[in-house]
Amino acid sequence: MKIREFNFHRDYDGALKLWAGMEVGVQVGRSDTPEEIQRKLQRDPDLFLIAEIEGAIVGTIIGGFDGRRGMIYHLAVQAEVRQQGIGTMLLEEVEKRLQARGCKKCYLLITAENTGAAQFYEQNNWREMKDDRIYGKEFP
Repeated sequence: MKIREFNFHRDYDGALKLWAGMEVGVQVGRSDTPEEIQRKLQRDPDLFLIAEIEGAIVGTIIGGFDGRRGMIYHLAVQAEVRQQGIGTMLLEEVEKRLQARGCKKCYLLITAENTGAAQFYEQNNWREMKDDRIYGKEFP
C-alpha cells in the first residue's frame, strides 16, 4: 500500500467511484465535480491524499486549511481492505501535513448514522464536540 498526493487526471474517476460506492458516510455532492475538485487542488494539493494498492485507489482523504483551522473531508476506504490500517495511515499523514502548516485545531463531520466512523475517529484520539452546534448554508 502506498500513500501519495492526488493527481486529478489520473485519480479523479477512481476517487469518485470509491466515494459513490461507500455504504455510509461519504456523499458525492456538487462540491465533488471536476471543476470543484480542481479548485480544491489549487489551494491545498498536498492535503488531498490517495492510498493505492497495485495502482488501484483503495482510500482517500481530503484535508483543508484556511490559515487558522483545519478540516477533514472524504476519508474513505474500500470495504474489502478495511481494518488494515489504511484509514489510520491516511489520517495520520494529513494530520502531520496540517500541523506542519501551523494548524492547531482541526474539525471533521460525520453523518449521524455512521457509528463505525465515530469509533474510528475516537480510536484515533478525536473527540466529539458535544457542546458545539453545526450550522450550514448552501449557496446557489
